[in-house]
Amino acid sequence: MEVTIHNIKGEKVRTINLPENVFAVRWNADLVKQVVDSMLSSVRIPVAHTKNRGEVRGGGRKPWQQKGTGRARHGSTRSPIWRHGGVAHGPRNEKNFLRKVSKKMKTKALYAILSRKFKEGEIIFVDSLKPSAAKTKEGVKALKGFSNILSKKRNAAVLALAEKNRETERAYRNIGNIEIIEARNLNPLSLLRYKYLVMENPQLWLKQK
Repeated sequence: MEVTIHNIKGEKVRTINLPENVFAVRWNADLVKQVVDSMLSSVRIPVAHTKNRGEVRGGGRKPWQQKGTGRARHGSTRSPIWRHGGVAHGPRNEKNFLRKVSKKMKTKALYAILSRKFKEGEIIFVDSLKPSAAKTKEGVKALKGFSNILSKKRNAAVLALAEKNRETERAYRNIGNIEIIEARNLNPLSLLRYKYLVMENPQLWLKQK
């Protein structure tokens, strides 16, 4: 699979061959959904928390005797059926939402998404994303050469850097519809959140696989 590599000005530089086992994988919607749902669940932080009848203050004394009053029997005023009582089956912040997914499944889902984006023309390969200066205006100028990325108001593109570079990150980090990530940290969740993928020096990323 031959693709064109562009420079930061959008000019064609050279061509490379991409492996079909990464960029020509059959789409598997069930696998992708399972992996993404598991990743979303694993990063979930439970905040809502309710107290049960054993944690609510008061209610230690029996409100009235068991028999003889003509009223229903009760053992505590902190029962869930009482006002100011505990909550039955409410949300608890100690609940664990972690869902494990095998590394093999994550990799297959990643390749399936990459193949889908490549087929739809949503992946742009560049030799370098480093602008002439570490300034936002230079980053915007560079992105204008890559199709119509900046025309999207939200979730435009994820920039996959070949390796960590603070100057490059500084040039793009203030652009609201762009996310910067190292190519080795690409995952199904980050790819599905953004329409385009701009990959820097794809040969280096493929060697790490």
